[in-house]
Amino acid sequence: MDDKINTIVQGDCIAGMNALPAGSVDLAFADPPFNIGYEYDVYQDSVESDQYLDWSRRWIAAVHRLLKPDGTFWLAIGDEYAAELKLAAQDIGFHCRSWVIWYYTFGVNCTKKFSRSHAHLFHFVKDPENFTFLSDEPANRIPSARQLVYNDKRANSRGRLPDDTWIIRPADMTGELTPDEEKWSLSEFADLSDADNTWTLRPQDLADRFKADEDTWYFPRVAGTFKERAGFHGCQMPEQLLGRIIRICSDVNELVVDPFSGSATTLAVAKKLGRRYLGFELSDEYAKHGQARLEGIRVGDRLDGADEPLASAPPTKRGRRNDSAARHRSETEQRYSDAQVQLTELGVAEAFRQAHDGFSADRVVADPDLNTAFADACRNLGLFGSPHLWNQILFRLRKAGKLSHIPTVQPTHLSWADCDSYLFASEIALEHLLDERAAGSLDEILCDPQLAEQFDEVARRFAPGHESWQYRWAALKLRKQAKTARTRGSVLEPPRRLSKLLPIEEFLGQNVPAHSAAYVITGSPRNRLYVGETLNLRTRLECQFGRAATRKNWAAYAQELHIQTFSTTTAPAEMLAWQSCLVDKYNPRLNFRELRSVV
Repeated sequence: MDDKINTIVQGDCIAGMNALPAGSVDLAFADPPFNIGYEYDVYQDSVESDQYLDWSRRWIAAVHRLLKPDGTFWLAIGDEYAAELKLAAQDIGFHCRSWVIWYYTFGVNCTKKFSRSHAHLFHFVKDPENFTFLSDEPANRIPSARQLVYNDKRANSRGRLPDDTWIIRPADMTGELTPDEEKWSLSEFADLSDADNTWTLRPQDLADRFKADEDTWYFPRVAGTFKERAGFHGCQMPEQLLGRIIRICSDVNELVVDPFSGSATTLAVAKKLGRRYLGFELSDEYAKHGQARLEGIRVGDRLDGADEPLASAPPTKRGRRNDSAARHRSETEQRYSDAQVQLTELGVAEAFRQAHDGFSADRVVADPDLNTAFADACRNLGLFGSPHLWNQILFRLRKAGKLSHIPTVQPTHLSWADCDSYLFASEIALEHLLDERAAGSLDEILCDPQLAEQFDEVARRFAPGHESWQYRWAALKLRKQAKTARTRGSVLEPPRRLSKLLPIEEFLGQNVPAHSAAYVITGSPRNRLYVGETLNLRTRLECQFGRAATRKNWAAYAQELHIQTFSTTTAPAEMLAWQSCLVDKYNPRLNFRELRSVV
C-alpha cells in the first residue's frame, strides 16, 4: 500500500478502495457527483435515481470497509440526495455526529423556487464512542467574543470551539463575493475595513443573512473569477473548509482519503497539514492536473483563503477599539510559523523511519545511498527544503532524543582496526575543508551533499579504494574520540627523542614494523605537516605513501617528505591519545584541530 500513499490513483474509486487493506484509513472526505447533470469530462452526472443510489451505496460501503475502527467519514452532498445518502450511510454502519449546512454567499439562480445557496456536510463515524475529534488542539479553537470584543478578563485564554457558523474567504479576496455574471465596480469595495474578516462572533453581525436560530457554515463558494480556484475543475471546495475538518478529525501523519479527488483540494490541504493522503480520480486529465498541484505544495504551507479567525465582524469594529484583535493576528502568525517547523520536523522523522533501513541517523546522513533514500522520502512527503536542511533537522532531532521511538537494529560496524589504514585521509579531508572555511564543522560537511562530495574527493586522493560512507564514518569516529583523546593526551609526556629523521622513500625501503606506533611527517625542520597514530605502522604507511600517485598529493605542502617514529602500546580503545599529545607539541598543519588541547 505504501507505493500508493501521497498520490492520486487514476481509475474507479470503488475498485481502488476495495483493493486496499481494510481498516487502513483514518479520515475520508467525499464530495461525489450530485447527479444533477454537471458536465464532467468522463463521468455522466445524470443517471436514473435507483442507479445513482445503488452506486452511492457501493462506494460508501467501500469507504466503511477502508476506515479504521475509530475512523471518520465526511460527506458533502446537495439537496436532491442528502436524506437518501444519510440513511444509506447509516444502514451501512455509520453513525451521524453532525448534519452541517455549508452556506456559500450566493446561489445558483433558480426559477419558481428559492435560489440554492448551500450544501450538506455529514459527519459520520464508525464507532460513536471512539473517534478522533481534536477539540483541545489550539489550531481548532477560536477566540471568544469576551476575548476579542469585550476584552473580558474572565474569558478562557484557550478560546472556544467554533459553532456552526463559519466565514472564510478565498485567498486574495476583499469584500463581498459576487457571482460570475453579476456586475460590480471597484469603487464599491474601496472603503471596506474588514478585508481579512473570516469569523462571525455574533449572529447580529450578519443580521441580513442569518437568523439567531440558524445552524449554518458560511464559506464563499470558489467560483471561476476567484484566485483560489485551481483552474481546471468546476466544483472546488475552499481549503479553509477542508482544513477545519482535517485538523479536528485526524492527526499528523494519519491517512486521509478522497474517493473523488477532482481538483485535489482535500489532498492539497492534507499535505499542507502534514497528513498522508490518497485520492482516486476517474478522469486522467483531472488526475494529472491534481498531481501537478500537489507537487507545488510543501508540508506546512498556509491554506489558501484568509486565515481564521482574525477579528470580529464589521459592526463590532465600528465600536470601541480593542487591541486584542491585533494581538491575536500576531499570535496567529506565530502559530503558522510554529506549525511549519513542527510539521517539517515530524516529516523528517517519518522520512527517516521509512528510509533508515534499521541504521542510525548518523549512518543515514553519512551513507550516500541511505541519504539519497532519505531525501527521496522527504520529497515524497512534500517537505519544504533541501537535503542539506533535512539532514540538519535529522541531526537536531537525534541530538534532542526525538528519534528514540524509531528502533535502530542495524549497528554500523567500523572498528578502529577497520579504518586504521585510511583514518589519516578522513582527518586531512576534514581539516582541509575547515581550514578553507568551506564549512564550520563536520556536521555541516556531512549535511551538505556538495560539501560531503568534496570531503570524499579529498579523502580519496590521499587514500583511494574505500566507500564514501567509510571515509565519513571514520571522520565521525575521529570527532567523537577527539575530546577523550585530548584529556588522555594531557597525561602523556612527549618522547624526548624520536627515531632518526629519514626521507619517506628510504624509510619505506626498510623493514617497517607492523605494530602500533606514532609518527611525524615533516617537510622541513620547521614545517610539521602531520602527526599520526596507528595500530599497524606498516599498513598505514603503505596506504599513505606507498603509491606514487598518493605521494603527489603531498607536493602542495613540501617538495620532500621526512618521517620520524616511535613505538607505542596503543590498544584500539586508546586510539588518538598519543596523536593528540604530539599535535600539541608540534602543531602540524593537517591534523584535526579538535585534537589540540587549545582548540
